[in-house]
Amino acid sequence: MNGLRPFSILVIDDDRSMRQSLAELLEAAGWQVTTVARASAGLERLDALSPDVILSDVRMPGMSGLELLDVLPPEAPPLVLISAHGDIPMAVKAMQDGAYSFVEKPYEPRRLLAILRHAAEQHRMQQSNARLKARLFELSGLDRVLLGQSAPVVQLRQDILDLADTGTAVLIVGETGTGKELAARALHDLGPNADAPFLALNCAALSAATFEAEMFGVDGGPGGRLLAASGGTLFLDEICSCPLDVQAKLLRVIEDKQILPVGGQMPVPVNFRVVTATNEDVDLAVTEGRLRKDLLFRLNTMVLTLPPLRHRRDDLTLLTTYFLEKFAMLYETAVPEITQDDLAVLLAHEWPGNVRELRSICERRVLAARRGGGSMASAIRIDQHPDDVPDTLREAVAAFERELIGKAIKAHEGRMDAAAEALGIGRRTLNEKIVKLGLDKSALL
Repeated sequence: MNGLRPFSILVIDDDRSMRQSLAELLEAAGWQVTTVARASAGLERLDALSPDVILSDVRMPGMSGLELLDVLPPEAPPLVLISAHGDIPMAVKAMQDGAYSFVEKPYEPRRLLAILRHAAEQHRMQQSNARLKARLFELSGLDRVLLGQSAPVVQLRQDILDLADTGTAVLIVGETGTGKELAARALHDLGPNADAPFLALNCAALSAATFEAEMFGVDGGPGGRLLAASGGTLFLDEICSCPLDVQAKLLRVIEDKQILPVGGQMPVPVNFRVVTATNEDVDLAVTEGRLRKDLLFRLNTMVLTLPPLRHRRDDLTLLTTYFLEKFAMLYETAVPEITQDDLAVLLAHEWPGNVRELRSICERRVLAARRGGGSMASAIRIDQHPDDVPDTLREAVAAFERELIGKAIKAHEGRMDAAAEALGIGRRTLNEKIVKLGLDKSALL
């Protein structure tokens, strides 16, 4: 039978011999079976039992199988009806009213088991999908990665959902502050082994001299960290900074799925999902000899690329509002208003620290607001030279336009028609802005 636990079924039939016969058939097939003689009794026990499927007779004293179908809640498991008195019209009506299937007595055991198994599998899949969607928005801190409506973030959310329950190795690539560990935790928390450990290792801090004792454990002593994490997720952060000797040991564990404690004679099996993260170009790291190619092949079965904040500027207002409200609640103060000047500064900033930087800036803005002052410009200036941020809205917008136009001209190697098209403006408008902003085209190329 598929799944980590056997399917469960609630059998409702007023005929004792039929209940016993069905129970013997289902238990022999590995099902967990509960039988009752009345539909009302089954309805009362439905929440406590949480079966994967209900098998009910149609004609019974009191509530019939068709009446039971009418009163089942929308989230109830699928109902399969069985009757010796069934006919085509009854079967059609039952299916139209929401029954999963209709079986006539005497039933053919293999066909009945196949129908029930398919019904149970469908129910579990629906439950799993609903649980994933619910847990996605309940996870603490996950909003820092998934909050936003820009195309890259929408795609990221979908990719995480698609990969969460696969168990395959995932390499997460992204700049500092984009939320790589949060994405790794999302893959774990939304997966089938969410209750198992999540072990995060900073590869830059690993030492070949102490790795085996710490990770594999010592024979006769405490078990290593990898054994404690077995069944869950192993998150390898900054993999390109991992010492080569340690990379060799990690590769052996990932390939063999076993560890040998220091001083031990018998290997111990381990099993975990491997999720890796880096802010570097892995191909360059391989070329430079800092990352083993054979290890990379084990780690990059699937790749998640986290977008930098400068590529999702449409989300800036939403993210800023969220963080300001969060910190205002934390520090018990009013939420600072986002002015047009603030917005211009946010749009003009390059965000080298990405969402992590925005979060810190919003916290500083709220703390300044508690003292009766502050602005987004002043919050950003703490990390910058004071002259880096314009003082007025007009200057900020001009700086932003100057930067975008300069980048477009560079990207299209001075082809002005192509640059204008990329910017979404006409060639004449582009020329006027170049003159107005004092841009030197030749200096850009």
